[in-house]
Amino acid sequence: MEKIILNNKLECPAVGIGTFMLQPADAQKSVREALKMGYRLVDTANAYVNERAVGRGIKESGIPREEVFLSTKLWPSEYENEEAVDETLARLGVDYVDLLYIHQPAGNWLSGYRLLEKAYKEGKARAIGISNFEGKYIEELETKWEIVPQFIQVEAHPYFTQKDLRKTLEKYDIKLMSWYPLGHGDKSLINESIFAELGKKYGKTPAQIILHWHTQMGFVVIPGSKNVDHIRDNLDIMDFKLTDEEMDRIATLDKGQRYYHRTDSQLESFANWSPAYEMA
Repeated sequence: MEKIILNNKLECPAVGIGTFMLQPADAQKSVREALKMGYRLVDTANAYVNERAVGRGIKESGIPREEVFLSTKLWPSEYENEEAVDETLARLGVDYVDLLYIHQPAGNWLSGYRLLEKAYKEGKARAIGISNFEGKYIEELETKWEIVPQFIQVEAHPYFTQKDLRKTLEKYDIKLMSWYPLGHGDKSLINESIFAELGKKYGKTPAQIILHWHTQMGFVVIPGSKNVDHIRDNLDIMDFKLTDEEMDRIATLDKGQRYYHRTDSQLESFANWSPAYEMA
């Protein structure tokens, strides 16, 4: 498994299994089977309400805990909860996570970031990150952090390559983890002719070409699925390399347009919503 080196010298796999929108039973199975296939990065969140299931999936895989790079996120309703990190670890059934994010720039997010910094100092999180902190939010955090984050998780794909954000990330060697890596909803991106063409050349599907593009851009990619065949295919993307000319051609697809448009009212609703954590 190819790895990237973070700004604190920690290594993280370039490809992982995401669990967004997966019900607990599906998350447990997907994580278990993905780890057996060779995945070593697992991503979840308080808000996904499947952390307990993810923990069970890791244990059932038989892969030693220290070989799994485990990532989760604190939800805004937890930012002022001094026990939030310990409660998250308890749900996952682990003593530490490898990467701990704050999930949204909502509510008292600076308090949430301070929880991350405290967890990092105490060894409960080996790396810390910010999710969906773009534009003015990362600009403000930049003036207030004590510890520079290792990761940001944001929407990224060939239609939206985060050009502006990446200028800030490069200053601090903050790595980008992509969500919506294949676009979302419609099939416009995956049906772009260049991906079929390159798929034919390299013996890959268009989806595999796009997922590999993320890794060649230096992004970490975490596609999620409950389909075992799709999970296997999503890992089989590292045995070729796109040429500079091919990467340049893909770059022409960048429209600077995202699929997800968050509003201020949504951020307010995020701050007022609490996950109903699964009990078993």
